[in-house]
Amino acid sequence: MDQENTSFSVKLYIYDISKGMARQLSSAMLGKQLDGIWHTAVVIHGEEFFYGGEGISSCPPGGTILGHPDSVVDLGETEVTDDLFMNYLTSLGESTYSAESYKLFEHNCNTFSNEVAQFLTGRKIPSYITDLPSEVLSTPFGQLLRPLLDSVAITPPGSNSINGRYGQR
Repeated sequence: MDQENTSFSVKLYIYDISKGMARQLSSAMLGKQLDGIWHTAVVIHGEEFFYGGEGISSCPPGGTILGHPDSVVDLGETEVTDDLFMNYLTSLGESTYSAESYKLFEHNCNTFSNEVAQFLTGRKIPSYITDLPSEVLSTPFGQLLRPLLDSVAITPPGSNSINGRYGQR
């Protein structure tokens, strides 16, 4: 058996969907400095996987309207094959990560990336990303905006829905 392909690289793509505006305006608006508003995706097997208002989606790495990531974190290696990973994603899409269960603050792309990263490598994504919603909601302005922001679902255009493609087996 070919031993060369038993391990696969896992990367976390990190995008600032505010394109620098959070860094410039957060102190004045929230009373605390934010470096960005983070969207994350996990890249494995030559594909970028993420979760948004349409459920679990994929695209070629850097293939959404967000373009190239602001940073890339090497999460390590995994022995999870493409087939096993797609079965795992199908299961997540049918249960925990359906389009209907998306919530901007509590159940979002970063929650998904964190869970997938742990499944693949045993490592969590950086806490500055997963802690961001509670940081925003701890401010008076965050609480004021919450009803509006709760109705927002983020899905970068240019992706393929995993839920629709693989969830119909």
